[in-house]
Amino acid sequence: MAAAIYSLYIINKSGGLIYYKDYGSAGRMDTNDSLRVASLWHSMHAISQQLSPVSGCSGIELLQADTFDLHCYQSLTGTKFFVVCEPGTLHMESLLKYIYELYTDYVLKNPFYEMEMPIRCELFDINLTQAVQKDRVAFLGR
Repeated sequence: MAAAIYSLYIINKSGGLIYYKDYGSAGRMDTNDSLRVASLWHSMHAISQQLSPVSGCSGIELLQADTFDLHCYQSLTGTKFFVVCEPGTLHMESLLKYIYELYTDYVLKNPFYEMEMPIRCELFDINLTQAVQKDRVAFLGR
């Protein structure tokens, strides 16, 4: 049984929210709340890199709470992809890497996309929706 993904965020290297998708979580957020969450996560991620006792730490990858898990993947360029999902959801690292592949294929290769700007790409949306479907999450645990 695959667990539910509540939402997906993509943050540029400056901490700006460039993509947000809500997948029907109980507490829907408005635009300002999603911007606050993205900004807060960017700051926490950056602080954790600096305060980590482990040298070469790349920041927080998993935040576990009673009611949700937050999984984060940071690309080499500093773009962060994170999902908020049900506690104990498996294979989120694989899903985030796959979302990054979709991002590079459909967003970065789009000649009309300007770096660091909000993502508005129909092919990215279509393929992302297919990847996040519950029956696909288990498949991506490769």
